[in-house]
Amino acid sequence: MQDLTPSPRPATSCQRLWTALGLSMALVLAGCGVIVQNRLPAEALARQNQPAGTVYTGWRVFQDKCARCHGPDASGTAQAPDLSLRVRDMGARRFMALVLSRYDWALPAGADAPGREAQIDAVLQGRQGALTMPAWQGEPVVTAHIADLYAYLAARADGSQGPGRPTP
Repeated sequence: MQDLTPSPRPATSCQRLWTALGLSMALVLAGCGVIVQNRLPAEALARQNQPAGTVYTGWRVFQDKCARCHGPDASGTAQAPDLSLRVRDMGARRFMALVLSRYDWALPAGADAPGREAQIDAVLQGRQGALTMPAWQGEPVVTAHIADLYAYLAARADGSQGPGRPTP
């Protein structure tokens, strides 16, 4: 008995081209949802990863708890260093660890034993501040607003906040 079903015609080159083009477009469209381009600069991404804090609230806490030694604009005094220079090179985690724990005030490099003794005498006689910064972990205002303090000092360090009162 003879098979009467028509045999399929071979695909023409035009049909093969359209099939390949359709498959390629489907693959391209399927991959569009996977590719994500980062359009934010690295600095903006770094700020997103910092703890949430406001510059204004940080300034208020700084004025209340820190300005007496570090100066009203965090630019340092004879008693304590310029924080804008120090905070520039440290991240939020290191800043918080330093503020919440006690650490020794560092004497200038090359300070000899007599120089150290003279400074200790000056502290004991009330002519100079303490040789250590107070530990703030027991102070509720500082611990509650440590991220705000960092936000203020980081803004002073990177120049986005000038001296004086920030806008609320």
